[in-house]
Amino acid sequence: MGTKQKVKKTPKQRAKKAGKILLILLLVIAVIAAAVAVVNVVSYSSNRTFIKEAIQPVSFEEQLEPELMDGHYTFFTDREFKIMQLTDIHLGGGCMSTQKDNMAINAVAAMITAEKPDLVVVTGDIAYPVPHQAGTLNNKSGAVTFAQLMEKLGVYWCNVYGNHDTELYAYHSRKDISKNVYGNKEKYPHCLFQAGPDEIDGEGNYVINIRNKTTGDIRQSLFLFDSHSYVDGDYFGFMWKYDSVHENQVQWYRDTVKALTEENGGATPQSLAFFHIPLPEMKEAAKEYQENDFQDTENVKYFEGVLGENDMVICSGVYNYGLFDAFKETGSTQGVFFGHDHLNNMSLSYKGIRLTYGYSIDYLAYPEIFKYGLQRGCTVITVKPDSSFDCHHENYYQDKYQATGEKETVILDHGMADDQDHAGAVFDFQAENNMD
Repeated sequence: MGTKQKVKKTPKQRAKKAGKILLILLLVIAVIAAAVAVVNVVSYSSNRTFIKEAIQPVSFEEQLEPELMDGHYTFFTDREFKIMQLTDIHLGGGCMSTQKDNMAINAVAAMITAEKPDLVVVTGDIAYPVPHQAGTLNNKSGAVTFAQLMEKLGVYWCNVYGNHDTELYAYHSRKDISKNVYGNKEKYPHCLFQAGPDEIDGEGNYVINIRNKTTGDIRQSLFLFDSHSYVDGDYFGFMWKYDSVHENQVQWYRDTVKALTEENGGATPQSLAFFHIPLPEMKEAAKEYQENDFQDTENVKYFEGVLGENDMVICSGVYNYGLFDAFKETGSTQGVFFGHDHLNNMSLSYKGIRLTYGYSIDYLAYPEIFKYGLQRGCTVITVKPDSSFDCHHENYYQDKYQATGEKETVILDHGMADDQDHAGAVFDFQAENNMD
């Protein structure tokens, strides 16, 4: 019996076979991508349905309505003005984050419903489009979900961008989100976000004023800044090289304070500032405080909270463009509020200016953080009729905050130092993967 000869394929036949294999691979990838897209749509739609059907509007005795005056949204009132700072909400908006997104929605809604703030300020990272945790690169879905939540609550709000809101690999840019979500006043009339001047860096540099209803004087100006994302080639934030408010933004601040002073009859208005990434001066203040054995110094006065990140790290901007110095020199800004480091919530005064980390919301970014609760909540800021202000943190896990859905059980005793110790926390999880 003869041996069967193997027929050698011609180059044309080999190319045809390779083409078939490639086509099959492309079809498989397309099917998987389509399946993920469908699952993502179903997932984030479930939370939007929850918002539409379960969340109820906040009941106000007297809700203040802002007016657009000289390009700035302006509230007129003679009473105390209540601001709630929220930060690092981290809505994934994808199939892998549905449950944790729902927890975040519940927390935000419960605190706003109970506190009834005149204005909510979100200091960055509303969206978190990190694919291995969220299941999507679509950062618009988290932004839209939050905007829909706030619109259903019927509360006026504004925001600045964080480093995660528009990651390099995310689908939508800051300009796109600004125009089609936060800047869409037809869909979201309660959102007071403004893109700000085109000639300075960033998206979302703007001012909101609180004026005396009787005299028209500015009681407090709220300055909101884009503190950007990463620098020095650290495009994905793996090296912890964070950006800061840039030099031309600092000049815009100076110019705006001067213009508002003229509007205010020559009196420099008191102001508060909000952005995502902490000032380098927060690191300076904390270092001075630690080196003095956690006791007040000539420059530092402690109010509340802890540095809960591992080794009490503060992930401030790499470069200092003089924003804190401008605050001092103008004599306008009394307090500064930021987020970014989810386990830090210290509030202290440094050289006469109050620097405050907001309580974070995050259920998603830090590994296992959904199990823990001491760091989760809001910051309540009260602007008084005499233009002074007070602020304090409120933990979410209090009876006064009743969630619409099921309120999760968390560990409230997990190694974080109490306010008397003023020291850092050692959590059971590590925040070493740069997910702040």
